[in-house]
Amino acid sequence: MITVRRITVSLGLAPLLAAVSLLAGDIAQEKPRVNADAALSVEFLKGVQAYVELHKKLEATLPPRPEHATPAEIGAHEQALAKLIISARGRAKQGDLFPQKVRAYLRRQIGSVLRGPDGAVIRRSLMEDNPGKVQLRCNARYPEGLPITTMPAPVLSALPKLPEHVEYRFVGDRLVLLDSHAGLVMDYMTDALPQ
Repeated sequence: MITVRRITVSLGLAPLLAAVSLLAGDIAQEKPRVNADAALSVEFLKGVQAYVELHKKLEATLPPRPEHATPAEIGAHEQALAKLIISARGRAKQGDLFPQKVRAYLRRQIGSVLRGPDGAVIRRSLMEDNPGKVQLRCNARYPEGLPITTMPAPVLSALPKLPEHVEYRFVGDRLVLLDSHAGLVMDYMTDALPQ
């Protein structure tokens, strides 16, 4: 009788031991956890970097700007570069560089700054030179004569660091990704400033 019980108990434990073994194997194979916001930042910056590479490639096809260029020469170079980029990105549309998940991440980052102790002061500084409601188009020149707002340091430090010649700007409540070297609106997102 004792022998039968030991066999029954052993058989009853076998499935449990197998499950524990499988669970241990799954834990050992589990991928390390990644901060979701860090992953979104990397995704966003990959798209921006692809744009920058296109910018550099196209700019290399233009005659170099003179070392001490006049404002007219700088403007002509900027317009020629913009024309090449606009042509190369003919299918560009709003949201290409700011996909939905990235927009949500950036809104959270901006919101955390504006909800902070200096939030009201930062919001006022964002609105000082803000041109307000102006029509923007993705992959088009930034409107002539439109002021370019200064970005407060706390907002810049909360957002992913951009490569040279790419800048964040606010136009109304829209966050604009601006190619400052070509004067182009690379992309923009609406409702970037929380109410």
